[in-house]
Amino acid sequence: MPVRSPEVDPPAAPSAGGPALVRTRADLARARAGLPGPVAVVMTMGALHEGHAALVREARRRAASVVVTVFVNPLQFGAGEDLDRYPRDLEGDLALLGREGASLVFAPGPDEVYPGGPPQVRVQAGPLGDVLEGAVRPGHFDGVLTVVAKLLHLVRPDLALFGQKDAQQLALVRRMVADLDEPVEVVAVPTSREGDGLARSSRNAYLDADGRRAAVVLSAALAAGAAAAGRGAAAVLAAARERLAAEPGAVVDYCVLVDPRTLADVPDDAAGDALLAVAARVGTTRLIDNAPLGLAPPA
Repeated sequence: MPVRSPEVDPPAAPSAGGPALVRTRADLARARAGLPGPVAVVMTMGALHEGHAALVREARRRAASVVVTVFVNPLQFGAGEDLDRYPRDLEGDLALLGREGASLVFAPGPDEVYPGGPPQVRVQAGPLGDVLEGAVRPGHFDGVLTVVAKLLHLVRPDLALFGQKDAQQLALVRRMVADLDEPVEVVAVPTSREGDGLARSSRNAYLDADGRRAAVVLSAALAAGAAAAGRGAAAVLAAARERLAAEPGAVVDYCVLVDPRTLADVPDDAAGDALLAVAARVGTTRLIDNAPLGLAPPA
């Protein structure tokens, strides 16, 4: 596992009235002390897009101050993954955050987050981190939860907002907060989508024109499954999988219907809340998406 990520772009001066930018723990502590509460945090890896903007807007609606973290976390990238080519654009990020009214941006380098090198003590995701994305990215969620825990301690927010698109991450953060008694409220924000339904993601930039057309099948499959929710779990999966099978440009990793809290497969006779989740590779780009839905009891 890489020890360090390349440094983010040199700090750019925010526009007039834009968020303050800090790069160190000490500067963060001083700036955080002056923020009116309640304080919300939005954690990102940069390369911000409209999905991140939606998180910031919801944070502003709920809190007096919004802290945005920008940090490409090396702990959550495995061997052969895209750490080095992960997009970085701090100047563009600051411009977007200025427009959205963020109060403070914390953009540390790896040595600031992990001053002693790769941490010897880490948060373990447990069984929830071994399924779905965790099955194909071993250790990924240990890295995610470790950096989320560290950033919660450094920012000390009252609220932490996460996108529904990363549903497994959301479930794990909620479980960590509950299990470790973190004094923060975790807020889920609905997935932000392009006009054609594709879930917004920094990795969409890797798609060529043909890949972009094929990628829309993920959201189309979710819509087909959701439309069948009134007929029960088996019908949901059948509809979603049929739609995915019709797109040869997407190689499906999984299409599952699970409990949104435990991520366990729901039985055919299940009723109530469920999560339809899909992962597929389009060219060399791996994409995920999901849709929360309510299952009707089988007739």
